[in-house]
Amino acid sequence: MNGTERKNIRPGCQVKIIQKQHQRTGQLTEGVVKDILTKSAVHHHGIKVRLDNGIVGRVQEVME
Repeated sequence: MNGTERKNIRPGCQVKIIQKQHQRTGQLTEGVVKDILTKSAVHHHGIKVRLDNGIVGRVQEVME
């Protein structure tokens, strides 16, 4: 699923995010959403979240 729409993301969802420092390399980090940090319904770079391990990044993919 697409990570640009807030309605697709809930705390507890398994997602792949891209961290700010990995934007050039495209390295993705997989984890479970703890908090949703983006307030708007849609963000073209991906909804910003905090994972349960504390890592912050933008959702690239929501795992089914």
